Amino acid sequence: MFPDVPFDGSPLSGLTVVDCTIWQQGTYASAMLADFGANVIKIEGPDSPDPGRGVSDGYFQSHNRNKRGIVIDFKHPEGRETVLRLAEKADVFVQNMRQGVMEKLGLSYADVRARNEQIIYASASGYGARGPHRTWPAMDILGQARGGTMMTQGPPDLAPIFSFGGMADQVGAVSLSYGILIALVHRQRTGQGQQLDASLLGGQVMLQSFNITNTLFTGVVPPRRAREQAAPMWNVYECKGGGWIAVSMSLIGRWWKPFCEAIGRLDWRDDPRYNQLPQHHEHREEIIRLLDDLFRERDQWEWVEFLCGKGLPCAPIQDYGQIIEDPQVIANEYIVEYDHPSGERRKIVGPAVQLEKSPGSIRSGAPEFGQHTEEVLLEFGFEWDEIARLQSVGAIGAR
Repeated sequence: MFPDVPFDGSPLSGLTVVDCTIWQQGTYASAMLADFGANVIKIEGPDSPDPGRGVSDGYFQSHNRNKRGIVIDFKHPEGRETVLRLAEKADVFVQNMRQGVMEKLGLSYADVRARNEQIIYASASGYGARGPHRTWPAMDILGQARGGTMMTQGPPDLAPIFSFGGMADQVGAVSLSYGILIALVHRQRTGQGQQLDASLLGGQVMLQSFNITNTLFTGVVPPRRAREQAAPMWNVYECKGGGWIAVSMSLIGRWWKPFCEAIGRLDWRDDPRYNQLPQHHEHREEIIRLLDDLFRERDQWEWVEFLCGKGLPCAPIQDYGQIIEDPQVIANEYIVEYDHPSGERRKIVGPAVQLEKSPGSIRSGAPEFGQHTEEVLLEFGFEWDEIARLQSVGAIGAR
C-alpha cells in the first residue's frame, strides 16, 4: 500500500499526505492520520497562512500536531508545479477549499491525477460534491443548522441550539479520514486511486442515522421536548451543590425495581402509577418532580458513586475542567503530554482510538509557519540551487 520504507511500528508509516487544508474539518482529518504515523506535509500560502493560526494556540496545535509545515504560493506557476511534484510521490492529497477554488488554481483532482494516477484525492466540503448548492459557503454552525442537529436540542420554548463550536467539523473530519482509509484499502486491492468527498452536511445526517431513518419509516418529525416531557429515567438532574448527573434507565421493567430498592423507596417500586408502562409515561412529570427532590439530597459524585456502585447506569455531567481531571480520561490516555513548540511539556487531547500493538501518539507539535520547507523539498528530490531559485522568484517560502 505504501512506498518501500522501513516500518517503524506505526500503522500508517510510509504513507505520505499532501495537506492543503485550513481551519478544522479537513485539517483534523489529516491530523488523525498523522497520529498513526502518516507523513503529513501541511502547505500554506506565503500570503495566506491557515486562519486557524489566529484562533488560539490550542486550536492550531490540536488540528496540526505531528505535521510538517511548508510554504508554497499556489498562485505562482512554479509554486503550482512544486505542489504537483510533491503530489507525484504522495499517497493522499487532502483539501477543503470551496468548490471550484482548486480548479482555478490548477490543482483539481484531474490535474493531480494526471501526475499520479494512484493518488487518493480527498475533499472536505460543506454540502457535498454534487447538487445545486455544492458551491455555497459553509462553516461548522451552518452544517449543524442544515443537518438538523439544532432542531433536536433543547426545549421547544428556546431558539434552536447549536452544539459546541466545531462539532460538525469534527464529525466531518472523522468521516473524511475514514473515507481515506477505505480508499487506500481499495487501492491496495485494485491499484486504483480515486477522489472522495466528506461534507459537513453528510456528517450531521450520518450522526443522526437512526433518528432520521425513523422519520423516513414513519413520516413523523420528532418534536423538541422540554426536560419534563422526556422519560424520567433517561434524563438529567441537578444535585446538591449545583452539579448535574445523567441517568439512563429507561427500560422500566429492567431498572425501576433495583433503582427504587437502592434508594430505599419501596413505595415507588410498588406503585402501579410508576412501575409499569404506559402508566409510568403518563405520570412522567410527577415522577420527574419526585426525582428532582431526591437528587438534590446529595452532591454529584456522591450520586454517581452510589448508583454506579449498585450497577445502575449513571454519569456526571462534566465541564472541561472536570474532564481533564477525570480518572478514566487519564487512565485511557485520552489526554497526553507532548513537546510544545515553545519547548515546554504540555498536555493535549490525544487519539480516541488506541490499537494494542500500534497505538497512535502525539510526537510533535504543530509546525511553525514554513518551518520545514527546505527539509521537505530536499526529501522530494529538489536540489539546493533549485530551492534557492524558487525562493528568489517567490514560488516558495514566506515573504
